[in-house]
Amino acid sequence: MSRRRGGVMSERLKYELADELGVGDVVRRDGGYFGNVSSKDCGNLVRLAIERAERSMAGGR
Repeated sequence: MSRRRGGVMSERLKYELADELGVGDVVRRDGGYFGNVSSKDCGNLVRLAIERAERSMAGGR
């Protein structure tokens, strides 16, 4: 099984969500590395991304 390069979310969206959760400074300090963000916060990032995608698909931004 091959590992996918790149991601589904844009870098801009990742940083926007990280800022919204208050972990953007950690990511920026580490040069864009999300590995030092807690699992809980990463889960919350995914949750927010899904919520936004669902709202976008429903037509409400």
